[in-house]
Amino acid sequence: MHTCYIGLGSNLDDPPGQLSRALEALARLPESTLVTCSPLYSSKPVGPPQPDYLNAVARLDTRLEPLALLDALQSIEQAHQRVRVQHWGPRTLDLDLLLYGDEILNTPRLTVPHPEMTGRAFVLYPLADIAPHLTLPTGTSLASLLKTCPFEGLERFHPDSQHRES
Repeated sequence: MHTCYIGLGSNLDDPPGQLSRALEALARLPESTLVTCSPLYSSKPVGPPQPDYLNAVARLDTRLEPLALLDALQSIEQAHQRVRVQHWGPRTLDLDLLLYGDEILNTPRLTVPHPEMTGRAFVLYPLADIAPHLTLPTGTSLASLLKTCPFEGLERFHPDSQHRES
């Protein structure tokens, strides 16, 4: 089994529902177990003007190989009507393979650890919620990354609050 961490994000068409349904889909992946998920966080978007995001990180233990897992994640995105129109644009669902065990991969389709995760609060803080003592395959500790990545623009999401799409 490989311990993997998946970043989840949504800012269109009922983001809390999108993330909930994505977690259900992750739990149904073959040869995989959804172990846990962080709390949801609201974050400001990276890229062009668009609605705020809801983000989380899930831990998945799987026997799927990296590219098979990537295919499964992209299939879940497509089932949620993910359309890739604009780089860093708004989306119904974004699933990023952040870490795949202790592996370092750099292929045309997949780079792990995810190349942009180390400077993104909306990835690091939810990851710290579920794996506070994690060390990346590169040898960098999550704790050291958190020291250089401010919590700014990030809020814990509470289901009874309103998540705005504007």
